Amino acid sequence: MKLVIQRVSEASVAIDGETKGQIGRGFMILIGVGQEDTKEIADKYIKKMIALRIFEDENGKTNLSLKDVDGQLLLISQFTLYANCKKGNRPSFIEAGAPDQAEALYEYMVEECRKAVPVVETGEFGADMKVSLTNDGPFTVILDESIL
Repeated sequence: MKLVIQRVSEASVAIDGETKGQIGRGFMILIGVGQEDTKEIADKYIKKMIALRIFEDENGKTNLSLKDVDGQLLLISQFTLYANCKKGNRPSFIEAGAPDQAEALYEYMVEECRKAVPVVETGEFGADMKVSLTNDGPFTVILDESIL
């Protein structure tokens, strides 16, 4: 699994010109599911993601979590996080999870996040999405197999 977490002051996702999801302060997260990923692995990523202390406190230190700032989530599925560009110039995506498996884990993550965070918005699995955001900082964190 791979997550790209961007601290945002606002973010939205549109499909066919219509806004599907929109948040204020929080995280916009791109989620890539790999072939070997499971619900147990997803749980570890969710726990880490929600507990990340990357919002500034009153002293300007990155010391506050999503919960501490009443932050919101925008979760976007993105299989292209598994692009392998080692050979040639055309990325290979064979390391990405199969669509059925990836969609099930993505939906699982959405539901689990909704148990912990009051506002969770989403894109649409497999759709052609247009994502807009204001990266606050900019502050971007990548979570991958190195957290396990």
